[in-house]
Amino acid sequence: MRRDLRLLPVAGGVWAVALVCVFAPAAAGWCALAAAGGAAVVCGLVLRRADCAGSRAALALVVFAAMAAVSITVLTAGPARDSAASWDGRVVEATGEVTSSASVGRDGRLWMEVQLTGIGSPGSVRAASAPVRVGIDPADGFDLGATLRVKGEAAATDPGEKSALVVFASTASVEVPASGVFAVAADLRSDFIERSTRLPEPGAGLLPGLAVGDTRAVSTELNDDMRTSGLSHLTAVSGANCAIVVGAVFWLTALCGAGRVTRVVAAAVALAGFVVLVTPEPSVIRAAVMAGVAMLSLLLGRPSAGAGMLALSACGILIADPWLASTAGFALSVAASGALIMLSPSLARGLARWMPQPLALAIAVPTAAQLVCGPVIALFAEQQSLVGLAANLLAAPAAPIATIIGLLACLAAPVPLLADLLAASAWLPAAWIAHTAGITARLPFAQVPVVPGVASAALVGIVSAAAGVILADGCRTLPIVRGASASVLAVVLALGGAHVVLNGPLASATSPHHWSIAACDVGQGDALLVRSDNRIALIDTGPESEPLAACLRSLGVEHIDVLVLTHFDLDHVGGVEAVQGRVGEVLHGPPGESGDERMLQRFADGGATVTLAGAGMQGELGAASWQVLWPQPGSEVFPPGNDQSVVLEVEGGGVPRALFLGDLSAEAQRMLVRTAHLRGDYAVVKVAHHGSGDQDFPLYQDLRPVIALFSAGVDNDYGHPRAETLTSLEAAGARVLRTDQQGRLLVGLDGDELQLWTERQPP
Repeated sequence: MRRDLRLLPVAGGVWAVALVCVFAPAAAGWCALAAAGGAAVVCGLVLRRADCAGSRAALALVVFAAMAAVSITVLTAGPARDSAASWDGRVVEATGEVTSSASVGRDGRLWMEVQLTGIGSPGSVRAASAPVRVGIDPADGFDLGATLRVKGEAAATDPGEKSALVVFASTASVEVPASGVFAVAADLRSDFIERSTRLPEPGAGLLPGLAVGDTRAVSTELNDDMRTSGLSHLTAVSGANCAIVVGAVFWLTALCGAGRVTRVVAAAVALAGFVVLVTPEPSVIRAAVMAGVAMLSLLLGRPSAGAGMLALSACGILIADPWLASTAGFALSVAASGALIMLSPSLARGLARWMPQPLALAIAVPTAAQLVCGPVIALFAEQQSLVGLAANLLAAPAAPIATIIGLLACLAAPVPLLADLLAASAWLPAAWIAHTAGITARLPFAQVPVVPGVASAALVGIVSAAAGVILADGCRTLPIVRGASASVLAVVLALGGAHVVLNGPLASATSPHHWSIAACDVGQGDALLVRSDNRIALIDTGPESEPLAACLRSLGVEHIDVLVLTHFDLDHVGGVEAVQGRVGEVLHGPPGESGDERMLQRFADGGATVTLAGAGMQGELGAASWQVLWPQPGSEVFPPGNDQSVVLEVEGGGVPRALFLGDLSAEAQRMLVRTAHLRGDYAVVKVAHHGSGDQDFPLYQDLRPVIALFSAGVDNDYGHPRAETLTSLEAAGARVLRTDQQGRLLVGLDGDELQLWTERQPP
């Protein structure tokens, strides 16, 4: 079937201009002038030469007009955005209307998009109009359409972001509650969420996300599992949710004998109602438009027009909101919808050569989305899911059931008994999806780390294209193209198999066997291992679980005898899932939030002994001994966090005498010196706080370390380790080892001689 692709250049041109304008707003005027000039040239050619008239000239005029429209949108929004951004780094008071649903971030704040109506110094608010992002302490009433007032510290955003300013609110209040349909929708959602969360986990917290796009009840653990397994599109309102609603209504009306026009109208009305229910914020409208276009082009029996309709919709959305051009969500919406329209039919025909037609169609849809979205994901994400296709195939039957029945449960709130029955019915498929995410996310090599950027996207794109050529109906594909594609896949499979073997059964064979201290390369965070007589202590877990899991595999570590959580910042405890259920004893610093307590309880439920660390505690690790030197009595003057980090000393049993300083600041280090009576030289010192400049440099002179370990991320935003800290350690006679430059670091002891191994550069 021949497809109408004439509007694709329009979408491409609009997208390109939108990217230029939002990342370089000063260029918006020049882009508008260039587009206007191009339109004038085309008009001149049409007037001078009749043979230039026609569809191509009309198409060129449309391209230039759309480019000019995007540029003008950015130009007109510029002054208001610049005015809002001028409050960067200041404490502000702001008023505005909530324009999005609220979601809980990793920092525990409730985040939402707000259209400013006023901003200024506290007590002196002046009129303003710009999009901002506001983070508040979790509270009720901040629904779409509500007017709020906040006070807090403001920070300007980077170029390309939709919001001109971010406000970290210290106080927040609802000035005018949401009203009208927004209030009705908010009440229905609130009732449904409360009803859902009474059901058992897993599944209870996921159900509101599947049905109405509210992810506040989704736990951090489940959210990570959904992302790893490639199912995160189900936890928020995406094109898939909208497509389910459209498809269900279209099917039901068809069962009732309605004609095609009636079915389309009913589906459109249902989609509009769904958008209102789940909050008509820009991301939802975007998803609804993309899904509506894709589904209608298929349901109307005109898939050949789908590409043009999709391009036209994308242009309209970008003209209205050019900042969407730089967001992963918009790119994935367009890519997934395009895959559904243009690639999935060919894949279904190709797969039907080896399997029944219904099964081929079921596999073709997620496969097409995975192949097309993979390169886009590689532009932004640091991991690529290898289980996404399998997880989506397993979850696919349950997702529409949970969405439709959950929606009915939400709408049935006025009849509690019926709403309870429907919510309980929707819980079962939601629990299936949650279990699918949890199981697939924990499979070996569920995801692979990648360096986000154009190079990774190009590599993933080549592999995806090769897979598409092999799987699709290849009646028009040249043999040389199919041969090249098969060669690409063969090379990828061979390299992937080698990677699996070297990082699986043979992982530990690639590492030296005589190490006793290891600093894992986990990015901007700490994860250090100590080994004596095959007993293992792990000090912190880094910011994410996969880098830690890879490090443990490479060193052949299966069980952690002692886990030390020095404090509960994300860069020290974010990777705990990698060792959950594999820990014998947990020593931890003072918890600061309820989430910290829940983390510790999960370790206790998994069979670990959980103990609050304090100075004077001692123990054995194989033939080595350890001692806690901090927190000391009196350290309570510091709040839970960096300055109450657990400081550990380990020595003996083949372990060189080592000191691990957590994230202590200079003030806490000076108190440590006064109270802990540090004695003698240390062979290894883990430098405090990733080598920040906030150090008590005389301390390191007294410790006289032979090796100074710095655990920091490549090109991190903090500039760690700082030059003055490196200089101070080198002046103290220490050999500096850095994970950001040398990767994983290993230290061993051969008699009285230290041995060093590094992953990338020689020590």
